[in-house]
Amino acid sequence: MQLADFDFELPEDRIALRPVSPRDSARMLLVAPGRPLEDLSVADLPAQLRAGDVLVLNDTKVIPARLKGRRVREASNIAVEATLHKRLSPSRWTAFMKPGKKLAPGDRVQFGEMQDRACLLGALDATVVDKGDGGEVTLAFDLAGPDLDSAISERGAMPLPPYIAAKRGEDEQDRADYQTVYADEEGSVAAPTAGLHFTPSLLERLQAMGVTLQFVTLHVGAGTFLPVKTEDLSEHRMHAEYGEVDAATADALNAAKAAGGRIVCVGTTSLRLLESAAGEDGVIRPFAAETSIFITPGYRFRAADGLMTNFHLPKSTLFMLVSAFAGAAAMRAAYAHAIARGYRFYSYGDGSLLWRADA
Repeated sequence: MQLADFDFELPEDRIALRPVSPRDSARMLLVAPGRPLEDLSVADLPAQLRAGDVLVLNDTKVIPARLKGRRVREASNIAVEATLHKRLSPSRWTAFMKPGKKLAPGDRVQFGEMQDRACLLGALDATVVDKGDGGEVTLAFDLAGPDLDSAISERGAMPLPPYIAAKRGEDEQDRADYQTVYADEEGSVAAPTAGLHFTPSLLERLQAMGVTLQFVTLHVGAGTFLPVKTEDLSEHRMHAEYGEVDAATADALNAAKAAGGRIVCVGTTSLRLLESAAGEDGVIRPFAAETSIFITPGYRFRAADGLMTNFHLPKSTLFMLVSAFAGAAAMRAAYAHAIARGYRFYSYGDGSLLWRADA
């Protein structure tokens, strides 16, 4: 398969810069085998499910992972920006840094506002200990553990996706908007955006009708925003992200499936994690590891029956995933419909409910 197979024309004004309010008033396109496309809203989700179904939600919590500072050398200081990517230890993170070419192992970086550095809380300093490809570096912070977490929370900004950040700056509203209402486990540097559509009242309605909620954790890394650079998709290597499915959740999902319930993943992160945890026999097992699963058309799904997800960008691995799940032709038709009908795309955009093509 070639990268060009997943290209399409997306008008720039279709990319949402803010979410709608209330969250569940977003539009939702229903895509199901053998049925015409149907324009709904997220608030209509209960009518599409039945008692015994299970919604699988990613309870990761986004940290304010974008840090601005200065690279400090004897001869010169320059402004730099880091987006934390993956935690390696209590004091070390990998990060994507700009301008990456201006950094070298051994460089000192001072993050935060310079006028705040008189107090210890304002000091968020790190040393570049390693440098990889594409501007990725390993930072060893002077602080560690909870002290480092507090300093990052104090000094960092919410890591809005590049297509949004290029249009406007992050503000205080994003601290609420770019977080699911059930976020619990800190560690992501990008939101599991399908979950942004849920409100407490919608979750209560679903549970009242007999739909079960199960929570898994996959910490989304900044690599989710990286473009695919190889024309031949067999040469693409996915970024790794850490995820957990505990034994009780795995047992509950297997029991629900055995009883005839459908497993509906909220977001591609939940789906990728469940597919990583499921064996070829379709049984979901406890999982606590990194996954770099790359799903393209031809993949045989093991766990998920349905997927609720936002509208993704051309040539993205996520558009490849939904094409694998609901069928490439069906997704091309769905996206053409969405663009023509004015659906809003990307992280703050509208949603879709997809039923698996081979279910």
